[in-house]
Amino acid sequence: PPPLPPPVGALQLETSVEHLQRLAATVCVRLHLARPEVCEEIVRLFGRDVVTAWVRSVLRPAEICGLLVGQRCGHWDIYSDWNVTLPGTPKPPVACGCTWRGRRSLRPLGHLLGLERDAPGDAQAPRPVRDYLPGSDPACKDPLCCRGGRPRGAEGAGYWGSYSNCDLPLQTLEHLLRHLAATGPFDLAYWTGDIPAHNVWEQSRADQLQALRTISGLIQKYLGPLPVYPAVGNHESVPVNAFPPPFVPGNQSSAWLYHAMAEAWEPWLPPEALETLRVGGFYTLRARPGLRLVSLNMNFCSEANFWLLINATDPAGQLQWLVGVLQRAEESGEKVHIIGHIPPSHCMRSWGWNYYRIINRFEGTVAGQFFGHTHVDEFELFYDEETLSRPLGVAFVAPSVTTFISLNPGYRIYLVDGVYPGSSYMVLDHETFILNLTLANAPGATPQWQRLYGARETYGFATAFPADWDRLLQRFQVEEPLFQRFWYLLYKGHPPREPCQDVCKAALLCALRTARADDPKLCQPLASRFSFFEIQGWWRRQRFC
Repeated sequence: PPPLPPPVGALQLETSVEHLQRLAATVCVRLHLARPEVCEEIVRLFGRDVVTAWVRSVLRPAEICGLLVGQRCGHWDIYSDWNVTLPGTPKPPVACGCTWRGRRSLRPLGHLLGLERDAPGDAQAPRPVRDYLPGSDPACKDPLCCRGGRPRGAEGAGYWGSYSNCDLPLQTLEHLLRHLAATGPFDLAYWTGDIPAHNVWEQSRADQLQALRTISGLIQKYLGPLPVYPAVGNHESVPVNAFPPPFVPGNQSSAWLYHAMAEAWEPWLPPEALETLRVGGFYTLRARPGLRLVSLNMNFCSEANFWLLINATDPAGQLQWLVGVLQRAEESGEKVHIIGHIPPSHCMRSWGWNYYRIINRFEGTVAGQFFGHTHVDEFELFYDEETLSRPLGVAFVAPSVTTFISLNPGYRIYLVDGVYPGSSYMVLDHETFILNLTLANAPGATPQWQRLYGARETYGFATAFPADWDRLLQRFQVEEPLFQRFWYLLYKGHPPREPCQDVCKAALLCALRTARADDPKLCQPLASRFSFFEIQGWWRRQRFC
C-alpha cells in the first residue's frame, strides 16, 4: 500500500492528548473529510469524551490508529465475544404462524422515524443562519446543506425539502403531523428515533434538548391522545453516537438526556417505564391487552459509540434485561413488539449474535420488530440457528421522514392482527406514504402525501409473515422486474439513476437475509458469484448513517 501521510503515521506514536487532537484535525483536513472549520469543530466536540474513553480502554496507540484510520495503520479487536444467559426452561412449541384468523385488526401508526428537521426552536422565532433556508445552496461542501449560501448554477433549496444532503424543514414536519391527524384514527404510534439534524459538528446539549422538546411537543399538539412510544436514536446525544453506559458517572454520563426524555415523554409512558428510561434509555410497557412493547436503546450495540471501547459486554445489562422481559411475557401469554433505532445487522458482532439468539429462543413471543436509522425502506430476516433456512422473524426497517440524503419524506402504517383473545399481533400488511418533493415544490402546488405502495398488493402476499418475505427474496433472484421495483421503493420513489445490478444486487439480497453481522453462512443460499467481503464492503459504502 502507499505510505501513510506523516500526520497519520504520527498517530501510532502520539500520546499527548493535545497533540492527538491537533493531529486528528489535521488528518480530517488532509483526507478532505470536511472543511477545516468543520474538522476543528468536530475534534473540539468529540475530543474530551473520546480521550476519556480511550484512556479507560485497553487500547494501545497502534490499535487506536487502526480504529480511526483502518488496517493500514494498526490492528484492533476490542469487541470480544460474550454471551447472555438464556432461561433454562425449554422453548415452547411454536405454531407455524402461517394463517390469519381474519379477526379484528389493530392499525398502529408505525412508523415515524428520522424526524431530523433543520429548524430548532419556535417556528415563529427569527430564523438562525444554520436553519433550513428555502432558496439556499443544496450542494454545499459541508455534511449538511440547504442552510445558507447562494446556489451555484442550480436551483436553490425547495420550500418543502430538497433532493440533496439536507434535512427536513420544520414546515414539512408540521404539514405531515396535520395530515396524520386528519388521516386517522390510529391505535398507537412507534417513533423510532433521530430528532436533531445532521449538523453534528456544531451541536450542543442545549440544541439537542430544544429539539427533543420541540418535536415531542409538536407530536402531542397534533396527534393529541394517541399513544406514542419512542426509541432513542443515535443523533439524540452530543457528540453524535456518544452514549456512555451507566458505569460512566457525572457530567459525562447520559443522565442529562435520559431525564429530559422522561420529562418530555411522560404523557405517553407509565412510571415504571420512565424508571429504566432514566437509567439506560430503554423500557417496557403493556401497550394493549396481550401486547407488550419493548423499546431498546440500540446505541449500546453500535461500533460508532466510542464509550463501548471501555467495555462492550452487554452495555447497561440491556440484553439480559430483555431476556427477563421476554421470559415473563412468555409465561403470561403476552406477545411482544420490539422497537429500536439501529437495525440488528448494523450492530457489533457479539451484540447482534446475542440478539439473534434471543429472537430464536422467543420466536413464539416476539411478534414484531420495528427499526429505522437507514432512512430507506428495507427488512431483515431471522432464521433458525440450527439450519439457517427456516424463517422465524422479520425486522421491518421503515423509511425516514427526513430527506437526508436525496430522498422523499415518508412514513408507514402497519396492519396488525389484534385485538381479541389469542391475538398473534403479527404484521399482516404495511403501507408506505411519501411526499413527492418534485410535485410539492412546483410553483403554485399544494403538498400532497400519497400512498407509494402496499406490501401485500405489490408483492402478492396473502399475509406478511416471515415465510412470505423469505419467498420474496427467492423471487428477487429470478424475477428482475420485481427486484428493480423493490429497488425503486427502497429509496421512497427517488432511487439512484442506475439500476441495482451485479454486486449491488448481491449485496442488497445478502443484507435482507442477514439480521446479524459477519455471518457469511446466511448469504450462502443466494449462491452469489461475489465474495462476502466484496458484498459487505459495497453495502456499507451505501449507508447514509
